Amino acid sequence: MIPSELFPSLLEVGFEVGAGDLGENVTTAGLALERMPLGTLIELGPSAVVELTGLRTPCVLIDRFRAGLKRQVFSSAETGPPFKSGGLGVVRAGGTVAADDIARARVPSSPFRPLPAL
Repeated sequence: MIPSELFPSLLEVGFEVGAGDLGENVTTAGLALERMPLGTLIELGPSAVVELTGLRTPCVLIDRFRAGLKRQVFSSAETGPPFKSGGLGVVRAGGTVAADDIARARVPSSPFRPLPAL
């Protein structure tokens, strides 16, 4: 999953990227995926649920899509996640997911554990 908020920030530095271009299966809006704790459940549409298992680590394929893009998805922040390229997850409940479906986050009640880089 990749947050749609990434696309305008990439466009500002000259990279036109849209939903699905980086191989993600789901593009979200309004969820800070990289800052969610491990085990967060993302409810998609009426019945699908994905459990966040890690940060989506940028690889060389991103630069093959657009040269120099990989550097842009690394975070320059001193604190927080090292990447701005979304999260990986495991489907916990299947279902039909369509464009403009609502995505909701259910954060686990256990102590906060950051998403690991995978």
